[in-house]
Amino acid sequence: MKYAFLTDVGKQRENNQDYVNVFKNKKDIIFGIVADGMGGHRGGDVASDMAVSHLGNAFEDTKLDTADSIREWILAELSRENDRIVSVSNQFEDLYGMGTTMVGVFFVDGKMLVVNVGDSRCYVLYENKLEQLSVDHSLVHELLETGQISEEEAENHPQKNIITQTLGVSQTVQPRVKDFEIPDDAIVMLCTDGLTNMVNPEQITKILSSKGTLETKCQKLIKMANKAGGNDNITALLITSDKGVTNNG
Repeated sequence: MKYAFLTDVGKQRENNQDYVNVFKNKKDIIFGIVADGMGGHRGGDVASDMAVSHLGNAFEDTKLDTADSIREWILAELSRENDRIVSVSNQFEDLYGMGTTMVGVFFVDGKMLVVNVGDSRCYVLYENKLEQLSVDHSLVHELLETGQISEEEAENHPQKNIITQTLGVSQTVQPRVKDFEIPDDAIVMLCTDGLTNMVNPEQITKILSSKGTLETKCQKLIKMANKAGGNDNITALLITSDKGVTNNG
């Protein structure tokens, strides 16, 4: 399994509140995670750093090697991390109200276990087709699911950036967890909305399908998002596996 990641402050923000990393536990299970912080001052930066560091370091100490055990573990850890972020937020005035999205993927039992809170996303590219595996916790997605708006209206909706779930802010968190078969020759991408709000699926597909290393593809994605305006921090994590996407969630 190969991976590469890159994060960039973008063209409009003063600091980068995205965090990304890849971890491996004692059973060699890979865990990739991306977080997009929010909150004034340093709040978003602190929240996203906490989520990635705490979840990743805790996973490295485990011997989990089944999808069921990892599913149970990540749901419990996300609840604990939510409590930690809320607690720190309440202790420091300049961190009050901070929160973060997160999207993660575990590769276990020949499957991908995808978990997310908020609107950072997981995609898979397979046979030149890009499919979103995560499900946004967002107002627009809820309007779309209930048939109140069309997909075309969702693309440019004025409330597109309102998310309904985060780590931090609220006392409760309800992550989405699904598992998928891993197609042969697939590329899995975790990213923040700083990428997907600037680069459309067709452009992402073209870059991921092109020749070159994963590092080069990350660079191209960041460059294209900045060229389109770079309105937010931009993060992309690409992972490839040679194991043979069916939704089992």
